[in-house]
Amino acid sequence: MKSILIYSLLVLVVAATSGCGFQLRGEADLPVAMQSTHLQIADPGSDFARGLERSLQRAGVNLVDNNSAATATLDIPVNRISQEILSIGANSRVREFSIRHNVTFRLLDDKGNEIITSQHLELSRPLSFDESEILASSREQEFVRQELAQTMVRQVMLRLAQISVTTSDADKS
Repeated sequence: MKSILIYSLLVLVVAATSGCGFQLRGEADLPVAMQSTHLQIADPGSDFARGLERSLQRAGVNLVDNNSAATATLDIPVNRISQEILSIGANSRVREFSIRHNVTFRLLDDKGNEIITSQHLELSRPLSFDESEILASSREQEFVRQELAQTMVRQVMLRLAQISVTTSDADKS
């Protein structure tokens, strides 16, 4: 009896989510011009750069090392993580700060024409600092940096997919 109830509940949940139009987000549908892309990025060893490479490859983009073999160039001249103090305690020590991740990018075709003009993205997360738990605070900072990098990768991929949607809508007209 219990398994029938669980099965019925599962069927009801599946029917409700499929009826409302819910779909799992798949890989980004990127512009055709990005089939063979040269990734030119500041700080190529960063979490953001590695995550972006993986996401582009999962979306079917062939990353090439030289610009001459590329059908497009994804130029990311700014990839910067910084900290800003938000509040200082009575003992003149930092109590709260913000971690910011800034990225500027543009997409060029094989002739150097801009497909996407220069875009600037900024994400930030506030963090409290407890000097009695320095090890935990440093781990939390690293976790937040990685989370910001992952979120930034998703934001860039969404922007790249937007141009694909805009381009295909214009082609249909």
